[in-house]
Amino acid sequence: MSERAHKHRRRPGKRRMAAALTAALGLTGAALATNVMLQPAGAATADGTTAAAAEWPTPSGSQAVSETIEVSGTYDGDLKEFYGEGDLGGDGQEEGQDALFELADGATLKNVVLGSPAADGVHCSGSCTLENVWWTDVGEDAASFKGKSSGSVYTVNGGGAKEADDKVFQFNGAGKLTISGFQVEDFGKLVRSCGNCSTMYKRDIVVKDVDVTAPGKSLVGINSNYGDTATLSSIRIHGDSGKKIEPCVRYEGNDSGDEPEEVGSGPDGKYCLYSESDISYE
Repeated sequence: MSERAHKHRRRPGKRRMAAALTAALGLTGAALATNVMLQPAGAATADGTTAAAAEWPTPSGSQAVSETIEVSGTYDGDLKEFYGEGDLGGDGQEEGQDALFELADGATLKNVVLGSPAADGVHCSGSCTLENVWWTDVGEDAASFKGKSSGSVYTVNGGGAKEADDKVFQFNGAGKLTISGFQVEDFGKLVRSCGNCSTMYKRDIVVKDVDVTAPGKSLVGINSNYGDTATLSSIRIHGDSGKKIEPCVRYEGNDSGDEPEEVGSGPDGKYCLYSESDISYE
């Protein structure tokens, strides 16, 4: 059972049917994917300044998904847009939705755009890598990490997510999650360590080199009573002059299904590991 914050009414789904790449661009889906990866969010320029976040990619095509795609090994989507239909056609916050992609332990999903509706996005049953994966309108969650081993490693490298009424990444399992070179905008929480799952674990979260565009509520939510940690660095927050987005929030989690209680926020040197210099407002 995953912790859920108060839900907002979901915007009507906006299925963004992808247009084929034009001949003028002269790029295949794979070439475009490479181009996007060469321009990570917030990359430093030669003069030492920070470049603007990379543009969102133009999908190379589109594909409806009516049954969860199971992935073992590596699945390269060549930057095609995938969207749910039938039983996977939900775009709201209902619990228990299936994913468009189910990744086996050790699997990699790369160069994929998840359109709308996206149901529950991506599920990782163990260690996994999400490389250059984009969500144009997050459904229940963009991705959920569910490995049961303390040695599980989850990596999100590049990509981005928009329009998440609640969480972008849901961390239900054990292990370590690293998010880098990512961009997020119009969201509730970037990543939440489950606050009331029936089985609870210690979880470590690293967020680095990320561009964040308001509105948003918080970047990371962790359970200090289970020893969770969140390490933040090179975070660039755009459009939040009032500094309303909380970088790190601490909760007292439980395994009873009760709503977790917030117990603090901000750097504390033990659970929320960052300094003011790790967060910039632009």
